[in-house]
Amino acid sequence: MKDVTKVVLPESEVPKAWYNILADLPSPPPPPLHPATKQPVGPADLDPLFPREVILQEVSTERWIEIPEPVREIYRLWRPTPLFRARRLEAALRTPARIYYKYEGTSPAGSHKPNTAVAQAFYNRQEGVRRLTTETGAGQWGSALAMACRMFGLECTVYMVRVSYQQKPYRRILMETWGAEVIPSPSDRTHAGRSIREQDPDSPGSLGIAISEAVEDAATHEDTKYSLGSVLNHVLLHQTVIGLEAKRQMELVDDYPDVVIGCIGGGSNFAGLSFPFLHDKLRGRNLRVVAVEPTACPTLTKGRYLYDFGDTARTTPLLKMYTLGHAFIPPGIHAGGLRYHGDAPTVCLLYDQGYIEAVAYPQTAVFEAAVTFARTEGIPPAPESAHAVRRAIDEAIACREAGESKAILFNLSGHGHFDLAAYEEYLSGRMRDFDYPEADIRKALEGLQALQPA
Repeated sequence: MKDVTKVVLPESEVPKAWYNILADLPSPPPPPLHPATKQPVGPADLDPLFPREVILQEVSTERWIEIPEPVREIYRLWRPTPLFRARRLEAALRTPARIYYKYEGTSPAGSHKPNTAVAQAFYNRQEGVRRLTTETGAGQWGSALAMACRMFGLECTVYMVRVSYQQKPYRRILMETWGAEVIPSPSDRTHAGRSIREQDPDSPGSLGIAISEAVEDAATHEDTKYSLGSVLNHVLLHQTVIGLEAKRQMELVDDYPDVVIGCIGGGSNFAGLSFPFLHDKLRGRNLRVVAVEPTACPTLTKGRYLYDFGDTARTTPLLKMYTLGHAFIPPGIHAGGLRYHGDAPTVCLLYDQGYIEAVAYPQTAVFEAAVTFARTEGIPPAPESAHAVRRAIDEAIACREAGESKAILFNLSGHGHFDLAAYEEYLSGRMRDFDYPEADIRKALEGLQALQPA
């Protein structure tokens, strides 16, 4: 199979268990803390927001967690997803590198997000929950949860970051087609939203604000739970079907990546592809793993490794992560799914300990790579995924200049069919870059020392 362009596994090879990297970390991640006591939170603290099975998965150190058959049944609508060899891109770059991409845009929602949305909807339905609330940036997560809720007979309320609500109307329409209620955030529906609007009536919103609204909505309704699309361990766990399939597909072409690449906002698609390969790295395998973020929201590359709230209104537990500060409001770049002030604590621990790398790019360079990819491979990437494309191209060019043939694997986590307005802005020359100033980062980080445990 060395000469194939596309590797497709049969439905029988949909993974039967998720991989839990907590079982293999060299040291346990710092626990979430209660903001009032600075003591680790317990299951009772999370009960108002999550179903019990999700809470157990959040703290589990079992290496393999079985995927329920009703979840696998729905997975089979689009999984396993294909692995492509980007031969036309290789030729255009004149590189000896072997470029592979795992394509998650084949899901009904057009991204990787249903991998956890379906699982979370299933566990909530099992416990008799009637409605789920959530936030969404670019709309990929909101679309996935809307679809999953429809499949399990749940109602769905989505707080969509206002700038994305305005930029991406077709994502909103997709969510509404599946029956979800979509609310631009900050809104007047919650105390958190009203407070932000009083301070800034024209606020573009942020994922931190939208999380505050969704959490408040869930916590104040007994029949409602909150569903999260990234950051926490159980979400990253559910996404590992991506990397588990990719490892099997790489075996079939008798290859193994020298570098694994994923864009990163909260960490779900990055972890989904990379964690099964990091399982090998933690055991001594020589490979590089690179997280790619926007210069407008440089969490890993310019943030600080501190305890911080996961949301703007300070309603969540404190998480140890690289953060730009929970009050951080990023510019309205088109990669809305990467506009989050923090990152998954597990990913941040791996970065702090040197197991992964991080780079940041401005959006014009990202869209230049996206157009190159679309014109060679035929798929216009989502703005988020295009960050991984940019890094893969740069790695391939480095191979050309060094005369090295390396295997490069990245996650094409979603298509850009709903993001053509962003492409139009780039092609017309109107797109602008944003580098978040150090002074603004320092301001956003003010006061975080008071949140640190003694």
